Amino acid sequence: MDAKELIARRVAQELKDGYVVNLGIGTPTLVANYVPEGIDVTIQSENGIMGLGPKPPEGEEDADLINAGGGYVTIEPGGSTFDSSMSFGIIRGGHVDMTVLGALQVSQNGDLANWKVPGKMVPGMGGAMDLVTGAKRVCIAMTHTQQGTPKILKSCTLPLTAVGKVTDIITEMAYMIVTPSGLVLRELAPGVTVEDVQAATEADFVVPDDVTVMAV
Repeated sequence: MDAKELIARRVAQELKDGYVVNLGIGTPTLVANYVPEGIDVTIQSENGIMGLGPKPPEGEEDADLINAGGGYVTIEPGGSTFDSSMSFGIIRGGHVDMTVLGALQVSQNGDLANWKVPGKMVPGMGGAMDLVTGAKRVCIAMTHTQQGTPKILKSCTLPLTAVGKVTDIITEMAYMIVTPSGLVLRELAPGVTVEDVQAATEADFVVPDDVTVMAV
C-alpha cells in the first residue's frame, strides 16, 4: 500500500467508540474510509458536515456533498449539514474528541506548523488554529520527511499554528506520542527499523523496549 493509505489505516485504529472526530485536508480525509467495524464514531468536516461517511463509489458522487478539501463524500444516516458558524461553534466549544491534521513540521514538544511557508502563496490559515485548541486530542497524519528533509524536529522553523498541542504523530515510518518528557516511539511501520526512523528524524525521541510493528 502507498504511504497515504498506510497512514490513514493506522490513524483509523486510534478512533474510539463514541468519538466526535474532525478530519483535516489531505491525507486525514482518507481516514473516513477505514473506520473499524463495530466502532461508532461521528466524523465532522470543518466546512459543515456532522456524520461524514466514506468516499462514494465511482459514478455515485454528489456534487453537493464534499469535505473541507473538496473531495466527494457521503453522509451517514442521521448526519447533518450546517453553516460555518455552527461548525466552528462545535470546534471551539470543545465538542471534538480528536482532530486529525496534516503538518509541515512538528517539534519534539508537540509544537505544530501546518499553515504557511514564508514566501509562498497560501489561501489562509483555515481552521487548524481552532482545531488544535478545541480538540481533546491532536493526531498528526503526515509523511515523515519532505523530499528527504525531516519534518519532526527539535524546534519548528516555520510559523507556528500552535504550541505544545500535538499528542500523536503517525507517518509512513512510525507512530510516536508526545509526552511531558518528549517524544516516544511506540510503533514501527512494517519493514522499518529504529535506525531508519532515527536517520529521518531530527528530533530526539525515546525508544522503549516494547516498540511494536504497526498492524495495518
